[in-house]
Amino acid sequence: MEYDFLVIAAGMRPSYYGHDEFARFAPGLKSLNDAETIRTKILGAFELAESTDDEKERARQMTFVLVGAGPTGVELAASIAQLGTITLRKNFRKIDPAKSRIVLLDGGARVLPTFAESLSRKAAKRLTKLGVEVSTGVKVDKVDEQGVIAAGARIPGATVLWTAGVSASPVVKMLGTKTDRAGRAFVGAFMDIPEAPNVFVVGDAASITQDGHPVPGVAQAAIQQGRFVGQVIANRIRGR
Repeated sequence: MEYDFLVIAAGMRPSYYGHDEFARFAPGLKSLNDAETIRTKILGAFELAESTDDEKERARQMTFVLVGAGPTGVELAASIAQLGTITLRKNFRKIDPAKSRIVLLDGGARVLPTFAESLSRKAAKRLTKLGVEVSTGVKVDKVDEQGVIAAGARIPGATVLWTAGVSASPVVKMLGTKTDRAGRAFVGAFMDIPEAPNVFVVGDAASITQDGHPVPGVAQAAIQQGRFVGQVIANRIRGR
């Protein structure tokens, strides 16, 4: 297809670091369908916890394990905590959703590793206050229908959510430009690629550094990049 300007904004997809078998038991959150699947999984866990008389199984159903403490993992862990303490607090007779166990695991040294350390500390403190168990420096060895094995220890949990690694859409590779380890295209100051100045990559598909720090893959940054590229294209059409 011919074009005057091309904008690649295809986003990311979950990366299981070579363990694609984990996907069956630990869905990621990258699309509306993913969100609906996760919602169903969480609500279903509470319903099964309500219906069983087995205390161990009830505890397993009310344990939610999130693998990856980036922006998605942090936000989702906090959302589940609020779901249990506020939204569903009085919806059940046998169980108290507020007593759910929410475990956030990450192999790195801290949560939100692409953000400033001060923000990371505040986020970890806030999560702890919400009742989330934050464990960093922990590698997940296995994910199955019973939960996860992390650092050699089993964590029984009916709901495991993958909020760790991501890889760029395969569309980015079709550009033939230089990419980082996650498959994101390195872009210039105008969000374009060196090989073709009228081809732009924005959002999670782009790898860009600002003031010596990588721009995190969050919606706010993607929206800013999209608006910026719109202005750049409009200016170029006007000959500016």
